[in-house]
Amino acid sequence: MVRAIEELKTRARLQLNAARKAGNGVDLRLRDCLHQAARNVGFTHWDHARQVLGGTAMPGGDMGSFWHAPRCSVLINQWYADVNVAREAHTLTGGFLLPYRRQYMVVQDEFIRELGLDPADPAWSEVRRDLVTHYGSTAWATLCAHRLKAPAETFGGW
Repeated sequence: MVRAIEELKTRARLQLNAARKAGNGVDLRLRDCLHQAARNVGFTHWDHARQVLGGTAMPGGDMGSFWHAPRCSVLINQWYADVNVAREAHTLTGGFLLPYRRQYMVVQDEFIRELGLDPADPAWSEVRRDLVTHYGSTAWATLCAHRLKAPAETFGGW
């Protein structure tokens, strides 16, 4: 969990340093860059990213679009507003159970590949392919770190 937060902080510092070095970051503050780094990966602002990636978000709360990629919109996925219905579908159909804002998705391997992740990664087995139930676990944090290493275009530049 800490790795993901530290990665976003590093990105923000690099953005700030680059802007200042180029001479166009006179009024830019680290806070601004933290907000932008968070938005770039699917959160509304820095505190939102810190809470979700830190493992302290409330169940049913807004988890952002971190586990979604623009190219995934063309794939057929199952969407649910109720977590219990989503868990039941996940149990019946397999796949991966992911959060999306205040909703839930059951997706297949191709969706995971579009996120820039490997569906065969052992961390998926550790979370039983369920990022909702295993939110905040060590394996979940590992998958978050892998997700942050995915190409920028998999996030959509929110």
